[in-house]
Formats: sequence, structure tokens, C-alpha cells
Amino acid sequence: MAEMLRVPIGPDYNVAAIAYLAAKRHRAATTMILGHGAGAGQSSGFMVSFAEGLAARGIDAVTFNFQYAQDGRRIPDPNDRLEACYRAVIDTVRQDQKLRSNALAIGGKSMGGRIASQVAASGGDFAGLVLLGYPLHPPAKPSQLRIKHLPKITTPMLFVQGTRDSFGTPDELRPVLASLSTAAELYVIEAGDHSFKLPKRAGLNQEAVYSAILDKIADWLHNATVR
Repeated sequence: MAEMLRVPIGPDYNVAAIAYLAAKRHRAATTMILGHGAGAGQSSGFMVSFAEGLAARGIDAVTFNFQYAQDGRRIPDPNDRLEACYRAVIDTVRQDQKLRSNALAIGGKSMGGRIASQVAASGGDFAGLVLLGYPLHPPAKPSQLRIKHLPKITTPMLFVQGTRDSFGTPDELRPVLASLSTAAELYVIEAGDHSFKLPKRAGLNQEAVYSAILDKIADWLHNATVR
């Protein structure tokens, strides 16, 4: 079941959010906020399918549009504005009558996950941080690492990364995660690209891959909330 939420950004502006509520009979009392990637808003097929998939596994999922996506602009907002929007969504979720008693995890796809990690690095009580295709560096620029804030994170982290991800492969991520004092698990998608898509020659079922990722996230969140 999907419900619309309004997230106030200042006195006269709101961004749209959607709460995908798990069925009452198997709700896990956990909410997962998912921020979208730079190139597509919350209505993209990836975001909708992952939110619906989490709800089907008992996790209440919340997606939202960053302000530039809400306004129909292609270029992402400055970093501080992206973070402020994500924090506003967190505040809205924490105050929502149906969600406020849940444990809260944050994360997202690519840029959305990076912004969530920056928010977590500045503090906050979160059950977990789920990063789907973390943009470790821009494509073809492996020296421009986006890792300075990661050691500040105290929230347990789950990185889901494809071996063909042009924004950073699992092999590139491993030494970074090994240097962190906070628990950080890496879930590798063999032959997966930045959105975990597989080449046709792999002969594997794409939906089965997505389903396995969703199973992993749900199981990991369950373990994170009972630590």
C-alpha cells in the first residue's frame, strides 16, 4: 500500500514522498528511506521496484524527490541542499503517525546513497545505512574518491556493488571498507553494472538478481535492528 507524504522544505515549498507500507501481518517495524540517483527521480522503475520489494518483505519503504527532481531540473542541487532535503525527509518520517515507532534506516541509489552517508556521518540514530551502487568516484576518475566522510559514520553499513560498476568496483571498495572501524558489509553482484543490470550474455535472470538483493537487504536490516 502506497501513501503520499508531503515533506516541507521551508515555509512555502514541499517535496513529494511516497510511503510503501508493508502488510500489517508481517511488518518488521523498520522503515527504510531510499534517496534516488542523480539521473532519475523516485518514479523511476528501479526506485519503485525496490520500494515495493522491501514492502513485500515487511520493510516500510519511503522514497522522495530531491528538489531539483521535484522541479523537473536535470542538474542536481548543491551538496548542502541535497543533504538538507534528505534531513527534512527524515524529520517527516520520524513524525509520521504510522512510521514514527519504527526503527529507521537510510540509504539510496548512487547519489541518494552518498547523500544518506553524508547525513549519517554528521550524526543521528539510525538502524542501518544501505548503499546501492555507491559512487566511489566519477567514471574513469578513480583518484577522485568520495570517502573522506566515511570514517565518521558509526551506523552499520551495507554496500551493494556490481563488479562492472564504472563508479567503483567491489575490488576498489574493499580496502576502503577494511579501513573503517564501523561494521561495513559488501554484497557483490557478479557482472552487475551501476544499477545491477547484467549483460545478456551472462544468461542469468535479472529479476532473480534484484530479488536476491532485496532478500539480502531485508535480512540485513532485520539483523541490524536486533543487534
